[in-house]
Amino acid sequence: MVRTERLTPARRRAARGLPPWWVLAAFLLPAVALYTLFIVYPLFSALQYSLYSWQGTQRTGFAGWDNFAHLFSGVYGDRLWRAFGHNLAFFGGTMLVQTTVGLAFAVLLRGTRTGRRFLQTAYVLPHLVSPIVVGYLWSLMLSPQFGAVNAALRAVGLDALARPWTGDPALALPTLILVNAWQWIGFPMLLFSAALAAIPPAYEEAARVDGASGWQAFRHVTLPLLVPAIGIVTVLTFIGNMNVLDLVYAMQGSQGAPAGATDVLGLLFYRTAFNNPDPGAIGQASALAVVMFVFIFGISIAATRVLRRGEARLR
Repeated sequence: MVRTERLTPARRRAARGLPPWWVLAAFLLPAVALYTLFIVYPLFSALQYSLYSWQGTQRTGFAGWDNFAHLFSGVYGDRLWRAFGHNLAFFGGTMLVQTTVGLAFAVLLRGTRTGRRFLQTAYVLPHLVSPIVVGYLWSLMLSPQFGAVNAALRAVGLDALARPWTGDPALALPTLILVNAWQWIGFPMLLFSAALAAIPPAYEEAARVDGASGWQAFRHVTLPLLVPAIGIVTVLTFIGNMNVLDLVYAMQGSQGAPAGATDVLGLLFYRTAFNNPDPGAIGQASALAVVMFVFIFGISIAATRVLRRGEARLR
C-alpha cells in the first residue's frame, strides 16, 4: 500500500507558485495602513462626530440624530434638496454627453489608422488636468467681457448667441455640465476603445453576412457587448458627480453663483464646515458627510449588482 504524504498549506502555496503569506502581508501592510489612516478612520470619525453636539471644537454631549434632523428641516433642508437636485442634473447631463460622445469617438477611432494615437492623446489630455485649473481656464474663456467664446461668436456674426454663460441662472448649470463632460470625455472613450478592441470582428461580419446594416450590426451585436464598459462608466461617473466640488468652486465660487443656481452638495458641505457661524458646525457637517457617503455608497453597490446580473445574462 502506497502512503501519500499530506501537503501542508505552505507546501500547497509553493506548489501553486504563490509566495509565503508573510511576503504578501509585508507588501499589503503599507497600503492597508494608508487606506485605514486616510479612508477608514475619517469615515468612522465623521460618524462619531455627527452623533454629538459641539461648541466650536469642543464636544459637549451626545446629540443622537439631532444633527441629521437639522439637515432636512427649515432653510437648510431647502438648500440640501436643491443642491441634491443639482447633483442629479450634473450626473444625468454629464453621463448623457460624455457617454454618447465618448462612444462615438471610440467607434470612429476604431476604424481610423492615420492620426489615431494623436487624437486619443488630445481627447485624454483634459482628463489629466486638475479640475481647479480647468475651471479657472473656462471661467476666463466664458467671461462676458473678454471671454474667447463670446468673442468668437461675435467674430462670425453670431452676436445674438453671446451670453453671460456662467452669470445667467438658466445657463450656469448646463454650462458647467458641458465643461465637466468636456474634461472627462477621454475616460469613457478609453474604456470603450478597450472594450471594442476585445470584441472579435467575426461577430459583426456574421451580422453583415446575414444582411444587417452597419447601424443594425452595431445596435444588436456591438452595443450589447459594451454593457460592462457602460456600467463601469455609469458607476464611476455617478460617484464623481455626486462628490463634485472643485470645478464648481473654481467657476462659481463657494456660494454656487448665481443665486445658488449651481449649488451642489460638495459646496454645501464646504460652507457648513468652514463658513458657518453656528457653533455646532462640526456635527452638522459630519452628518452631511455621512448622509452623502451612505447614499453614494448604497446606490453604487446596488447599481454594480444590477450591472453584474446584466453581464451574466450576456454570457
